[in-house]
Amino acid sequence: MMKRITHLLLALFTLSVLGGLVACNGDKKKLEDKEKELAELRQLAELDKKEMENQYAEFASQYGELKKGIKDDSLVNRLNQEQARAEALLKELRNTKANSSAEILRLKRELATVRAVLRDYIRQVDSLQQANHALIGERDMARADAERVRMENSNIQAENSHLNERVAIAAQLDATGISITPLKKNGKNAKKSKDIARFAVSFTITRNVTASAGNRTVYVRLLKPGQQVVNQSGSFRYENRAIGYSAAKTIEYSGQEVHVTLYVPVSEFLSGGAYSAYIFADGQMIGSGSTSLAK
Repeated sequence: MMKRITHLLLALFTLSVLGGLVACNGDKKKLEDKEKELAELRQLAELDKKEMENQYAEFASQYGELKKGIKDDSLVNRLNQEQARAEALLKELRNTKANSSAEILRLKRELATVRAVLRDYIRQVDSLQQANHALIGERDMARADAERVRMENSNIQAENSHLNERVAIAAQLDATGISITPLKKNGKNAKKSKDIARFAVSFTITRNVTASAGNRTVYVRLLKPGQQVVNQSGSFRYENRAIGYSAAKTIEYSGQEVHVTLYVPVSEFLSGGAYSAYIFADGQMIGSGSTSLAK
């Protein structure tokens, strides 16, 4: 009798140990999946920060290019100031960690301002260059030198190539005023995460006359506090890799300001905490915003 009891206790202990090992393996798998997703998000943040650094560096370089050939001292001084500002913001960005979301968002807004100011100076400088070209053209016509005309055309082509490169940078879209609104089934605002039937993500794509007009596909990537994508509906290419999105919409953009709202259905458990929305268009992240939900 005692021997049977001993065998029974040994069997129960073995089952308990095996059950514990299975549970531990399950938790380990969840932890590994979580760490993998967090690593991907950190990589995405680093890529976005690197892209911002490249744009700041390019904008500072463009100011240097714009100053070449300008004899207006007042305009040159203003360009020097804006170039120094772009370089100072680039230094701030390089000293900022990719996970410092508040600071990155501030520098993202500053980047939009630098881009807008650069567009205005490009138009001013191009206007001066066009006036200078007109004077040169009159001089060349008077001299009627065929070789000089050929060289002038070659120079104009080179200048147009540089101008197209500058315009391509200035033509990038910007999304501002991003809001994330949780809604109940009846369309009213939801106060608690358990009552949410969908999210309304609204924003404004700002006016940009240098951007080409036409249809644009806009993607919203809404992330839960654990950084999982809410209602992943597919993927798109960003920084040479595929990432998931929560909702997408095709809009017609004419270069003027346009207001956009996308709805993200919810069919999963939502916890309280911070929710972040990232807006993408033309292969670029054009804006981001966040909100906090109660449990």
